[in-house]
Amino acid sequence: MDSTTATSLWDELIGSQPDPDLWVVLATLAAALAVVAPHGLWRVARNAITIAHEGGHGLIALCTGRTLTGIRLHSDTSGLTVSRGKPYGIGMILTAAAGYTAPPLLGLGGAALLASGHITLLLWVATALLLAMLVMIRNAYGVLTVFLAGGAFLLVSWLAGPQVQAAFAYVVVWFLLLGGVRPAFELQAKRRRGGAGDSDADQLSRLTHVPAGLWLFFFHAVSLSSLIGGGRWLLEV
Repeated sequence: MDSTTATSLWDELIGSQPDPDLWVVLATLAAALAVVAPHGLWRVARNAITIAHEGGHGLIALCTGRTLTGIRLHSDTSGLTVSRGKPYGIGMILTAAAGYTAPPLLGLGGAALLASGHITLLLWVATALLLAMLVMIRNAYGVLTVFLAGGAFLLVSWLAGPQVQAAFAYVVVWFLLLGGVRPAFELQAKRRRGGAGDSDADQLSRLTHVPAGLWLFFFHAVSLSSLIGGGRWLLEV
């Protein structure tokens, strides 16, 4: 790759692209909602939220100095991230809190990029994060799901035109914002039925001596605030 090509790619990466028409933004919102709302489609699409959830655990574990040993994703849309380090303290607390907050916060960050016209940058950052996560996956189903997700981003980034890239990016961000809200409500329902006794909220309760219900409230606050803020940015076209 010569310097001219490298400069051109860099300019495209950090440059801004035109905002799509409002009807595209609304159509992608409707498409994301149609995936998140019905139970059948959600059961499949929730795998993508699990990728973001476990990726959040892993990223914060690394950022707080813990040793990330592996991530597993399962066909029932559950997941497990294992890291080594002190089983208490701020690093462990932040790592445990990162799961349910990661999808909506990623959606909020994506909305900020789209609001500033950085569609290409969003696609490439997402691809890089998925490829980095792929290295830490420790089971076949997890490898398959992350590989397919990363492959979709890579194909759209390289082969699709600007309009398709914009529509894809908006669908992904809307999905993270909307799909980031539902898991906390599902967890709340499971705990009400006496299940999910070792959930992130319960682990955080043991680590901080703060009731699990307050941690659930925190998850709700982050996801709903992200949806409201990100949605406003996306609709300001």
